[in-house]
Amino acid sequence: MSTLKTDKLIAQCRGRKVLVLATSNRWEGHDEEAKSTELARHVASELSAQFIDVSKLHIYVCEGNVSSAKGNTCGLKAAALKDAEKNPTGHHRCWASLNHADDELWRVSKAIFEADVVLFFASVRWGQTNSIYQKLIERLSWLENRHSTLKEDNLLVNKDAGIVILGHNWNGENILKVQMDVLRFYGFRVPEGLSFNWQWTEDSSDETAEGYLEDRRDFLHLFGLGPKWLSESFKKWFERK
Repeated sequence: MSTLKTDKLIAQCRGRKVLVLATSNRWEGHDEEAKSTELARHVASELSAQFIDVSKLHIYVCEGNVSSAKGNTCGLKAAALKDAEKNPTGHHRCWASLNHADDELWRVSKAIFEADVVLFFASVRWGQTNSIYQKLIERLSWLENRHSTLKEDNLLVNKDAGIVILGHNWNGENILKVQMDVLRFYGFRVPEGLSFNWQWTEDSSDETAEGYLEDRRDFLHLFGLGPKWLSESFKKWFERK
């Protein structure tokens, strides 16, 4: 089932310029990556796509200029990043990028402008997308604000986007729906097949240590990335669906 979802996503993207954005993390001292990052790398490899691990970038938090005392000043022309390498199109307009010379959001926006398809991969933490994804999507608010409030053209109108959500036991389907809506608000086309949720169990009270160990093994198996067997816990849950 999960392999089929990935195969469908890859099939829809073949022959196009794809950007894959991974947003989860692990401590650099651990010899592992987050599950969503592992899957993102796999998809990027299959598509020969550009891959960016957003957790490795130095990106500042959104300054909230959509709702400041001066009104909505997000994405004004005066906020354009004045750097030919970082902003060759002139479209990157974010006050936080101007206020912090070492901010690296430009690496993402530059890649988005060059891509035909943008795929976000995110993990679930406490019933929401992880903080790295949330920071990224907030910092990209100027893309949406440009056409919704400033009434300029939609820079994303001809680009497809999708999001893959991976979690353990709570709220994945709701998160998926919200974030697909967010991508539509931003101006992307969000076709069926480029987005899906995978959650190890629907039992939100399942917090066993064994379950968390089985989670990763089952994930690797179901996405064709690891062991060729499933845990008994997952098989019992899956058979009840």
